[in-house]
Amino acid sequence: MDVKDKIVIVTGASSGIGEATARLLSEKGAKVALVARDGDKLSQISGELLGSKFFVADMSKEEEVKNMIQKVQESFGRIDILINNAGQGYGSPVAEIDIEKFRYIFNLNVVGPLVAMQAVIPIMKKRDGGVIINISSGTSVMYLPNLAAYSSTKRALNGITLTARAELEDDNIIVSVIHPYITATNFYKNTLKNETAGGGHFQPRDGMPEADTSEHVAAKILETIQSGEAEVYANDQIPKNA
Repeated sequence: MDVKDKIVIVTGASSGIGEATARLLSEKGAKVALVARDGDKLSQISGELLGSKFFVADMSKEEEVKNMIQKVQESFGRIDILINNAGQGYGSPVAEIDIEKFRYIFNLNVVGPLVAMQAVIPIMKKRDGGVIINISSGTSVMYLPNLAAYSSTKRALNGITLTARAELEDDNIIVSVIHPYITATNFYKNTLKNETAGGGHFQPRDGMPEADTSEHVAAKILETIQSGEAEVYANDQIPKNA
């Protein structure tokens, strides 16, 4: 799909991959609906992007997600592309996973994107098509100590994405998943941590690729919108199932 003049929702748009993606799509002529919890940052970014608007929402809360989709639809009149980017990490050994923290990141990383998909699918069907891009993680195809909680949420998102792709093919709704890996953002700074067992931090290993820029991942997202490819790895050095 050509993004020029398309209405695109980007969640997690206040920083990192989301912000870089919003800026790139705006540069290519899209009208971007910026979504995140930080209204001040969204206002600043929106002021720099022609035709964009911002919508404050917590993607871990079902009603806020539904209300956000409705407001974007009312404001722009349609939704052509949904990019589910908002998410958060959680580092902890399996034996120490805090169930409440896990429920929170599951709601944010899995339920929020699913609710957004369910809200936009009828809108896209009425317009004879659309694109949904879900941002997963390279860790979802790996088994790394301290990342079981986080990577399992992304595995769930992978399954939802690729199943929806098959289900919606006849409706001309293209659903794709992108796997960033180590990216130079605030992701690790913002990752929830278990303060026992050494904090449950992710420990890089020898042979892992260097960090990609947010702009690199944003370019992969644009390429995927244009190509309609099912599953894209932002870094071809990701050691699958390692």
